[in-house]
Amino acid sequence: MKAVLCSSFTGPGDLRVGDIDEPHPAPDEILIDVHAASVSFMDQLLVSGLYQMRPPTPFVPGTEAAGVVVAVGERVTAFAPGDRVACSSWTGGYAERMTAKESKSVRLPDGVAFETAATVLHNYGTACYALVERARAQAGETVLITGAAGGVGLAAVDLGRHLGLRVIAGVGSDDKAALVRSFGAGDVINYRSEDLRDRIRSITSGAGIDIGFDNVGGAIFEQMARLMAWGGRLMPIGFTCGEIPSIPMNLPLLKNYSIIGVFTGAWAEKYPDEAARMNDMLVQWLADRKIRPHIDRVLPLEEAGNAMRAVAGRTVQGRIVLKIR
Repeated sequence: MKAVLCSSFTGPGDLRVGDIDEPHPAPDEILIDVHAASVSFMDQLLVSGLYQMRPPTPFVPGTEAAGVVVAVGERVTAFAPGDRVACSSWTGGYAERMTAKESKSVRLPDGVAFETAATVLHNYGTACYALVERARAQAGETVLITGAAGGVGLAAVDLGRHLGLRVIAGVGSDDKAALVRSFGAGDVINYRSEDLRDRIRSITSGAGIDIGFDNVGGAIFEQMARLMAWGGRLMPIGFTCGEIPSIPMNLPLLKNYSIIGVFTGAWAEKYPDEAARMNDMLVQWLADRKIRPHIDRVLPLEEAGNAMRAVAGRTVQGRIVLKIR
């Protein structure tokens, strides 16, 4: 079968499309005919050797995909050949066929397109786990979401609107403002051209933010640490700027706020039943049009490297999807 191969941790430029043997499902896995796979920031970190874990090389990148089940492992009870599914996995999505854990797969309702389904579990799963499970967000609270036009950021804006939060979207360029407003942001800050501290003080009348949802890291996170409201929750989601921040610990002490880690993938490994319930809920919200993922563009499998470079360059709004069938 055809697949994108990463043979060394030297980045998207060295990815190649080749022919490999079809995988076989383990007892707790399903085998999927992949129709679409999405391209995430995590994918380009993995092929660049910059993620927390390194798969053995060569490997097939791709952490999220959608397609049709063609075979199931002997212990699988929730799926059968012919089912339309979406799945998440550490690797494997950029191929004509992939295996995925039963616990990390979800059946798709009729009418949900594969291209759209391939963008939900990672983006909205991260946003939902962060806002609902970790931050315990309550309607009416104020959330600042940085990197708000990216895949996870835009999902958090959309989900924040659904949860009744007051959403402030932080973006790095003015051309992203219209998109985040259309997804539910009441206020937009360009943190490359505006003073983040002054704008937050003005928007919140000096009260600060209840929830900080930071995809960027570096100096942005360090500024957010000084903008929290009493009893707030500050969450590092990712570090797209490439710099892991550090802050004086007297800041959370003085405002009595919490810094809360968000590692959705590890949570899903430790608590697969809870993660499966969340995935079912997200897909139902998708079918009911309560959430609405944004696809920046659809590209062929051969463009996986270029897609990753666009994600790394932070020029993508929402998700890029690779169409495989």
